[in-house]
Amino acid sequence: MKNTLKFDRLTRSILAVACLSLVMSVGNTAIGQQSGQIRYSGKEQPPLMDRQREIALALSACPQSVAGKAAVYVLEKYGYVKVRESQNGFTAIVGHAFPSSIDPQCMNEEATRTHLPPQLKLAELRAQGKTSEEIKRIMAEGYANGSFPKPTGVAIDYMLSKENLVPNFKGGVSPYPPHVMFFVPGITNAELGADVTLGPDGNPHAPAFVVNEGTAQAIIIVTAEAHAAQGHGAEHNHSAGAQ
Repeated sequence: MKNTLKFDRLTRSILAVACLSLVMSVGNTAIGQQSGQIRYSGKEQPPLMDRQREIALALSACPQSVAGKAAVYVLEKYGYVKVRESQNGFTAIVGHAFPSSIDPQCMNEEATRTHLPPQLKLAELRAQGKTSEEIKRIMAEGYANGSFPKPTGVAIDYMLSKENLVPNFKGGVSPYPPHVMFFVPGITNAELGADVTLGPDGNPHAPAFVVNEGTAQAIIIVTAEAHAAQGHGAEHNHSAGAQ
């Protein structure tokens, strides 16, 4: 049976970061956009990781061609901090669309400009212990007043890690294979010819499909299971220390 993708407008905007999974994440982070919900409460915090482990995990989302020069963020008690500057416009971060999700993402320059700021703000508000209603209001104000820019170019979010654990269509959290998110405003699954029948893990098993379809936050998700993502973080871990 087909499952219609329905999303609250505010949730679509926030989760169009990448997981966010696009999580997907994406994460996403990610598939993060797919669940149609986000847990705003600061009373639920993602567990903090060992810094080197988190750096390696963030970089595992990137193609090898960009991982070595991408900016890197890590989550601390009061929100994300940048531990390495970008030399190529890309940004690597482990997002948490849900406190229990793990959404490693690698955003190009346009996605960094438009989809990273809401993730950073959400983590900051959670860390402050804001209530669900406070966070919803502050995030809505951010979109309304332009604090979170709208994309004007091609925004791409790589989620090539093999350790994606992202929100699914059923509202839970589950593993999802490496994938790439393309932000294409207005596109629909019908245009893509995508089958969005859900598998037992709560996610479509189509090679490509759209979340937030028909909206300004529409995203094409393309799976990339053949990508050898493991090892990226280990290769570049030594160069991602705090600056």
